[in-house]
Amino acid sequence: MLRRAIAPAALLIVGIFFGGYAIFGPNGALAYGDIERQLAVRQRQLAMLDRNRTELKNRVDLLDPRHADPDLVDELARKDLGVANQDEVIVPLDR
Repeated sequence: MLRRAIAPAALLIVGIFFGGYAIFGPNGALAYGDIERQLAVRQRQLAMLDRNRTELKNRVDLLDPRHADPDLVDELARKDLGVANQDEVIVPLDR
């Protein structure tokens, strides 16, 4: 009788293990709320990165050698080289 009970007992143990994992595991039913919170955080990060990417793409387009924006080129040259005309007043801004 003991030999006939081993197979159903083993199947029951395996079923309980996988059932518990499906409910309490890292991707189980109880982790669904945490997964939704992580998804919301990642979507906000993606939106921020997408905005940054759009801003950088705009600056790259403005610096295209075929038709560069003169104001942006002047701003970058003055910032990188530290040059100013004699009649200009430089106002330092604390950032």
